[in-house]
Amino acid sequence: MRSLLKELATVACLGFFACQVQAKQSPNVVIIFLDDMGYRDLSVTGSTGYTTPNIDKLCTEGMRFTHFYAAQAVCSASRAGLLTGCYPNRIGFSGALSPNALVGIHENEVTLGEMLQEKGYRSGAFGKWHLGDAPQFNPVRNGFHEYFGLLYSNDMWLHHPQNRWHGFKELPLYEGDKVVNPNVTASDQAQLTTWYTEKSVDFIRRNKDKPFFLYLAHSMPHVPLFVSDKFKGKSEQGLYGDVMMEIDWSVGEVMKALAENGVADNTLVVFTSDNGPWITYGNHAGSTGGLREGKGSSFEGGQRVPCIMKWTPVIPQGTICNQLSSTIDLLPTIAVITGARLPEHKIDGVNILPLLEGKEGVTPRKHLLYYFNKNNLEAVRNERFKLVLPHPGLTNEGFLPGKDGLPGATTSGRHFPKALYDLRRDPGERYDVQDANPEAVEELMKVVEAAREDLGDDLTSRPGTGRREIGRVKKD
Repeated sequence: MRSLLKELATVACLGFFACQVQAKQSPNVVIIFLDDMGYRDLSVTGSTGYTTPNIDKLCTEGMRFTHFYAAQAVCSASRAGLLTGCYPNRIGFSGALSPNALVGIHENEVTLGEMLQEKGYRSGAFGKWHLGDAPQFNPVRNGFHEYFGLLYSNDMWLHHPQNRWHGFKELPLYEGDKVVNPNVTASDQAQLTTWYTEKSVDFIRRNKDKPFFLYLAHSMPHVPLFVSDKFKGKSEQGLYGDVMMEIDWSVGEVMKALAENGVADNTLVVFTSDNGPWITYGNHAGSTGGLREGKGSSFEGGQRVPCIMKWTPVIPQGTICNQLSSTIDLLPTIAVITGARLPEHKIDGVNILPLLEGKEGVTPRKHLLYYFNKNNLEAVRNERFKLVLPHPGLTNEGFLPGKDGLPGATTSGRHFPKALYDLRRDPGERYDVQDANPEAVEELMKVVEAAREDLGDDLTSRPGTGRREIGRVKKD
C-alpha cells in the first residue's frame, strides 16, 4: 500500500511538473496593429522617401503575407473582427463608432484578451480601442488587465478641421477605465506613439516570467498626423514618412524589449493594419501600391494589408506566404498554439498555423467575404478569383487627393457592376473576366448564397440567420 501511494505521489509530482513546464513554454503573443497603413508603406513592399529597417528585420526573421486581409475596410468593424475572430457584421459591427456611441462590443462576445485570460495570460492593450467608449465597453472590462490610450480615433476632436462641425469636442486619454487627460492637445498627440511604446515595453518587462498578450494598437498613421521631435523632418516624404519612421522605431523598441527580457524566441509577433490608406488625404496618406481604391472600400486597396509574423521556433525565417488569410484567423490560430479554449458560439476565422509552419499545399482559408456598410455583401474571393457583386460605393478615382491634412473630393454614389477579377494577373481589379470564366462565377455564387443565408445581405434584403446583437449601453 505504501509503495502504491509513493507511486501515485510520484505520478502526481511529475504531472504537476509537466503542467509547470507547459505553462512556462506557452508562447507570448504580441499584436502590433496600425491605423490606415497602406500596402506599400514599408521598405519591403516598396516605400520611397523613408525606410523601415526594424520592420524589414522582422521580415527577415519571420514570414510576410501578401494576401492578408483586414476584416473590413474601416476602424471599429476591423478591430471587432480582429479581437473576436468574426466577420464584423456577424456581431453587429459596421463603420466607425463616434464618441458617446450607445453601442459597442457585446458582453457575450469573447475577445482575444478574454480567451487568453482564461488560459492564465496577463493581457495589456495600449493605443486605440474603438469598440465603444461607454464604461461597459472599456478594454479592462473586455479581456485586458491593463489599458492606456484613446477609446476612438485621434481625429474625433474639436481641432480637426473636417470634424469641427460634427460635434466632436475634447479627446480624452484613458488609463484603465479612468480619464488621465481630459483634453488631448496637439502636443500630446505628438507623443502618442512614444507613450504607447513605453507602456508596451514596460508591460513586457513586468510580465516576462508569465505568459502575456500585448495588443499595441497605434493611433497613427491615421490623420491628423503627429510625430515627436525625434522624428520630425527626418524623412524625404514629409510628415507621413516621419510618422512611419517613428512607428518603425516603436517596432524596434518592442522587439528589443522581448530580446532583453529573454522572451523573444517564445513570442508570436504579428504586425499588420486595420485597413488600407485613406487616400483622399493625399500626402498625409499611405500608398496602396497600385491596388484599387483605399480605406472605406471593399476593393483590394481597402482591405488587403501588409502582415508580418515572427515566431522563431515555428515560422521559417525570411519566407513569404501567398496564401489567403485574414485578421479574423488570428483568434483561432492563437487558440491552437496556446491551448486556449475557443468560444462556444460561431466564429468565422480558421486556423492558419499550417501556413505559419511553412507547410506546402495547404489552404486553410478557401474563401473570403467582403462586407461593407451595415451589412452589404459586396464581393467574395477564392485563391485566384474575386467576384464583385453589384453595389453602390465610394470612389476616389477621378478626384484629386487633398494635401497637408485636408481631404480631396470623393463620391459615395457610384454604382459598381458585377465583375470577376483574376487577382493572380490583375491585383488592380481593372479587367472583368467573368465571360471567360463562367465556372468561377458559378462556384463563387454558391459561396455568396451561403453567406446571404448565414450573415444576410442588405443589398438583396436577406436578414441572415447567424447574426448576433451588438452591445448596447445599459440604462440605470
